Amino acid sequence: MGRLVIFSLLTIGCDQVSKYFIYYVLNLENIHRIVVVPSILNFQLAWNEGINFGLFGNGGEQTKYIWIALALVIVAGFFWYAYRQDRTWDIHVSIGLIIGGALGNTIDRIVYGAVMDYLNVTCCGIKNPFSFNIADTAIFSGLAIMLLFSYKNSGSNNLKKE
Repeated sequence: MGRLVIFSLLTIGCDQVSKYFIYYVLNLENIHRIVVVPSILNFQLAWNEGINFGLFGNGGEQTKYIWIALALVIVAGFFWYAYRQDRTWDIHVSIGLIIGGALGNTIDRIVYGAVMDYLNVTCCGIKNPFSFNIADTAIFSGLAIMLLFSYKNSGSNNLKKE
């Protein structure tokens, strides 16, 4: 379990340090947008009071506490799941990323009242209105790793051949 905690803490640390840098050092709140790689990557501050893409936001103070409680329940569930699994690196990395990302965004809700998003990726002339952060990327990556390794470990030879 030590590896899982280390991956979780590293994820929280990277997420919170990046947000501090973006918000306070680069002063993105007043600048609003910084082009990092033209036509691909921007720093664009957005406050997310809901879940993915702002869904279920604008619910007021009560909703913030619901999202905090839900995140803590999910973190506890993933921690319990990891505890019951074999002590493999893929489980510790994937669940560490998920837990760290969820707690990083939960810290934002407690400190700022909403999740701070700032990474905006666009391509091919299509302007993306949504931003995300390192915690979101960690959650997505952790779930992807978990799915890839669960498929690999389930034995692809079990597929029905016709």
